[in-house]
Amino acid sequence: MMSLFRSHGLFLPFIKRFPDIKICRVKRRSQGCMTTCTVIRHRWMKSSCWSISAVREFSSNASEKESLDMSKFPVERIRNFSIIAHIDHGKSTLADRFLEITGAIAKTASNKQVLDKLQVERERGSTVKAQTASLFYQHDGQTYLLNLIDTPGHVDFSYEVSRSISACQGVLLIVDANQGIQAQTVANFYLAFEAQLTIIPVINKIDLKNADPERVEKQIEKVFDIPKDECIRISAKLGTNVDQVLQEVVKRIPHPTARVEDPFKALVFDSTFDHYRGVVANIALFGGHVSRGDKIVSAHLGKPYEVNELVSVGCTNLTFDLLHFDILALRYAGQVGYIGDTLYLQKQPVEPLPGFKPAKAMVFAGMYPMDQSEYTALRSAVEKLTLNDSNVTVQRDSSLALGAEWRLGFLGLLHMEVFNQHLEQEYNASVIVTALTVPYKAVLASVKLIKEHGEEVITIINPAQFPDKSQVVEYLEPMVMGTIIAPDDFTGKIMTLCQSRRAIQKNMFYIDDHRVMMKYIFPLNEIVVDFYDQLKSMSSGYASFDYEGAGYEAADLIKMDFLLNGRPVEELAIIVHKDSAYSAGKAICERLKESIPRQMFEIAVQAAIGSKIIARETIKAYRKNVLAKCYGGDITRKMKLLKKQAEGKKKLRRIGNIDVPKDAFINVLKRK
Repeated sequence: MMSLFRSHGLFLPFIKRFPDIKICRVKRRSQGCMTTCTVIRHRWMKSSCWSISAVREFSSNASEKESLDMSKFPVERIRNFSIIAHIDHGKSTLADRFLEITGAIAKTASNKQVLDKLQVERERGSTVKAQTASLFYQHDGQTYLLNLIDTPGHVDFSYEVSRSISACQGVLLIVDANQGIQAQTVANFYLAFEAQLTIIPVINKIDLKNADPERVEKQIEKVFDIPKDECIRISAKLGTNVDQVLQEVVKRIPHPTARVEDPFKALVFDSTFDHYRGVVANIALFGGHVSRGDKIVSAHLGKPYEVNELVSVGCTNLTFDLLHFDILALRYAGQVGYIGDTLYLQKQPVEPLPGFKPAKAMVFAGMYPMDQSEYTALRSAVEKLTLNDSNVTVQRDSSLALGAEWRLGFLGLLHMEVFNQHLEQEYNASVIVTALTVPYKAVLASVKLIKEHGEEVITIINPAQFPDKSQVVEYLEPMVMGTIIAPDDFTGKIMTLCQSRRAIQKNMFYIDDHRVMMKYIFPLNEIVVDFYDQLKSMSSGYASFDYEGAGYEAADLIKMDFLLNGRPVEELAIIVHKDSAYSAGKAICERLKESIPRQMFEIAVQAAIGSKIIARETIKAYRKNVLAKCYGGDITRKMKLLKKQAEGKKKLRRIGNIDVPKDAFINVLKRK
């Protein structure tokens, strides 16, 4: 009710009708920022009941305004940095403390995952989308502008981390004082190291009972060659030494090196779709300045745009007319170009920046609308979501059974689940997702086929397009280099698990007295669905896993179809290694039996390679007791009723439709 009154401008006139309630305007100063708000209090209350209409201003003597003068921040007083870490090491909690210390948000107990704006992030408790915030920090009598990027920690979103790093001059490498260095910690460190950024190691969660910061400092010194005295021990939850981290950011991380006199040059490192503003591009400036109303051009597409709005992103968005040397959100009049694109003024062309390597999809899945009449609405939803998530690759396809579809490429299983959850929550879209597959390759045998496809080696992302063995010289499957870090107590179990997934060990060494790092070459198909879950389960949650592409190798692959009552289900078709075909087919048939609800007729679930059936399970039919009304009499009457029932079920089996639940397409692939 409060928001209803406030949004329509009716709350204050309404509240003035009560003589016991007082209304006053209060200004609060914090870190060089002024917050103006209306406080409403009953005469017998010692503290304010409501505080509304908050307006944040920069500097203590600023009047109420909506725009910010960026000329007050020379390049020497700007710092651009990211927070990187393994998942659940406290990145978002540390970002919350930064926002509180700099006065961006009020200090309350409800400040949890403030920068995690997506519903799916709050439900899962982990960051899936890099978020930016602009902070004003007082140090040695001067106000600094700190541009923070909070990055995801899961391996599926490592591309978000690499793009965020390109817009920064330094990073905070967060390490859990209890768990120590994890696999994604190592991967993120090398991303920052290769980009030649300043790395500040921060040991978090020192308040935990089992925390051992000295052991973690030794790990950092041994693995990353960073001296122990450069590590900062903090507790982001309690706020211990957090202010020291901000001081070190100002001291150690260099300011941007560009000059305002240079032509305007900016890198698009991220983009989002806002239902009210439209397309918003996050850009990092590498020279010059840009103003509202300027005409800018995309170097990749060559299209001109007009700058409608400049926003310094954070918990309270501040708009301004002129900007230089900053990370900001830029609203276009029209579509955004492409992630990694270079922007420049229409009258001042520049040499494009290197940009990013395109995201390499690790898994593919087909997506169909539940009803083909919903195709247009789903297409609009997918297009808008891909503006928020540039890591998704989209190809249009079609199926004889299910009609028009999209073949979507994701960075991993979690990435796909988050994308589907987005569709359901934000756009109320109901879709069918096919079984996951990885991008295989096939070397064609005949000149005719090579001429038809235009290349000798083709990429297969849809099992329906898998060529017959007679048409190819060999099949190739993608391989990855996996890194596992775990306590040495679980080494034997982990080795057994890796060998069962056709992995080849490449290296193993101890990073301290009790933790070991192992490197294996895995077939991507063996790890993409449930390997991480099993690894966590057998190591009591202590092991961590990260992987990166390692090319292709020849493999003996076959296509496996699944039939329900003799009818092939195209969405369930998979590509498997020949050695594991029987066990995989039998296991999936068993899980299909559990996932598909019983019907009034019997259902035969079969796995087939070509015309050969290699596994079968039967889902028993519901059966009504037709003999219940017979209290005796001749046996022929009972047999007549049973025969009539059997004929009805036979007819149902012939004409009945079997609906496969949406979650079955993922559940059937998980090994138990």
